[in-house]
Amino acid sequence: MSEEKIVNVKPGLEGVVADTTKVSKVMPEINSLVYKGYPVQDLAENCSFEEVAFLLWNGELPNKDELAQFVEKEKKYRNVSDDLLEVIKRFPKNAHPMDTVRTGVSFLGMEDERVWDNSTPTNKDKALKLLAAIPTIIAADYRCRKGHDIIPPRQDLSISENFFHMCFGEVPDKEVVKAFDVSLILYAEHGFNASTFSSRVITSTMSDMYSAVTGAIGALKGPLHGGANEQVMHTLKEIDDPKKAKQWMLDAISVKKKVMGFGHRVYRKGDSRVPTMKKYAQGLGKIKGETKWQEISDILEATMVEEKGIHPNLDFPAGPAYYLMGFDIDMFTPIFVMARVTGWTAHIIEQTENNRIIRPLCQYIGENERKVTSLSDR
Repeated sequence: MSEEKIVNVKPGLEGVVADTTKVSKVMPEINSLVYKGYPVQDLAENCSFEEVAFLLWNGELPNKDELAQFVEKEKKYRNVSDDLLEVIKRFPKNAHPMDTVRTGVSFLGMEDERVWDNSTPTNKDKALKLLAAIPTIIAADYRCRKGHDIIPPRQDLSISENFFHMCFGEVPDKEVVKAFDVSLILYAEHGFNASTFSSRVITSTMSDMYSAVTGAIGALKGPLHGGANEQVMHTLKEIDDPKKAKQWMLDAISVKKKVMGFGHRVYRKGDSRVPTMKKYAQGLGKIKGETKWQEISDILEATMVEEKGIHPNLDFPAGPAYYLMGFDIDMFTPIFVMARVTGWTAHIIEQTENNRIIRPLCQYIGENERKVTSLSDR
């Protein structure tokens, strides 16, 4: 093996500052996250998801006229082609929805004649198309997997309202829609996380936005990233009874089991997004008359904090919230895609505007140089 001295390698790039950004800032010292300077909890309480998307791409919150124009254009982009719908109908019924939305986004890229136009105005327009079309792809696939007819989008509804309509054929009470909208805002952006960094790496090669978003979806699928919200709900269903929750957590800690929904690479004192999402998840429990999941969650959280000092992240309250809204567990991460595509595309635009290919070094620790012998001598 090579005897070269190991340099200061940072596994997982932990603590490495790879670039600058104006999109968002995670401030672990005060447990805060800001989008373009605005605290995310304030945005969640006072703005719509559409307003936050506009903010991430343009740097300022829209006025009434800007928002009206933005919303009108987004609604016109909701319909996808008959060709794409036919492809969705042919997807394997047992395919994970993250695989189907990834393929759907790739198909959108094949249809867009502007695919190699990476100018900022065109990229913003592509981003809006992705924002509008991804919910349609997810909902159409959901309906097909259930053996139901696809429900086309409506143009008189918000993004959140329309997604419920396309999935279930109806729009729930405004409190449920608000909780969903809040979740999209909280999930919209979070710095150089794994999927966002993946999108910037792909963009840095001067590839196109659809390729970068497709790669980001692949990164988000993993259970150590976006897939964690699905695993949280599987855990809650496994426990099922609040009386069993504390012992379950103690047992998990004793065998060093990875408990999804807890801990974060950046936050050490707790994820700043959790209190807001938890409030809306609790409200959903009361609306639905189902408080068991919150009771189990509270016990798991208290036990983990007491035993290990590790706090929950956003996936922990988001998982049961989506379940209470009526979504299948394998839909949770695709919903994450609906939200995070705003942050991904904001970073793609930023990377494109001041690009340098991302190409880090690695240190070789394999065998020293050696000679190749002939096959007969081996």
